[in-house]
Amino acid sequence: MAVGSCCKKFMETNTQPLNKRHAAPNLGIVAIIFTLLFNGSLLPVTAFGGLPHFPGPWASAETIVAFFRERSSAVLICAFLQFGGSIALGIYTATVVSRLQFLRVRAAGPWIALFGGMMTVINISIASMFLWVMAYPGVAQDGSILRAFYYLAFAFGGPGFSVPLGLLIAGVCIPATFLKLLPRWLIVFGLVLAVIGELSWFNLILPQALLLIPLTRFPGFIWLIATGFLLGDHFEIQRSSGVSDG
Repeated sequence: MAVGSCCKKFMETNTQPLNKRHAAPNLGIVAIIFTLLFNGSLLPVTAFGGLPHFPGPWASAETIVAFFRERSSAVLICAFLQFGGSIALGIYTATVVSRLQFLRVRAAGPWIALFGGMMTVINISIASMFLWVMAYPGVAQDGSILRAFYYLAFAFGGPGFSVPLGLLIAGVCIPATFLKLLPRWLIVFGLVLAVIGELSWFNLILPQALLLIPLTRFPGFIWLIATGFLLGDHFEIQRSSGVSDG
């Protein structure tokens, strides 16, 4: 009787749920840092930082050259903050992919998210480096080279930002749908953003599709922050007693 009671107690003790927590940076805080750095980079080169403001791709060659000649200091600050923001997004991407794997996601979603997130990081970094070059003394004096750098910066920082960001969002939302890892409203919101992000690819051949880039980017910040705080970082597993049923 005593032996049987001890065995039963041992098995009950060793089948209690074990709560495991994902050891990683706080995703929500990292997303806020990225959002602040990236949006902070826009302030010096928009109307908030003075005139003239950053020209769009539809602007004339004279307008583009004049802006970089007159506002090189603002462009330098913009490049500095955007590059810092890309580092934060890289940390976010690595962490969210690790989190999905920790939560036992075995589908392709995390790898799609990793590809999209890291491509976004690389493209933001390249765009910020082009901006840094354009802010360098003497570069703005050569109009033809400056315009070439400008359009490269726009390509990497425009559709080069929104298209892979859509992949990052989709790579998280699709497995989260099946495993119920996120609220339904956030999944739907993310999938809509992912579709808009992929459609922004057409901006490379249709200038009218330019609006799709900010429609992905700015709501995307909200999705990144919300997902960072709402994606679970722990789960319970059943500890095995090591006793065979047979």
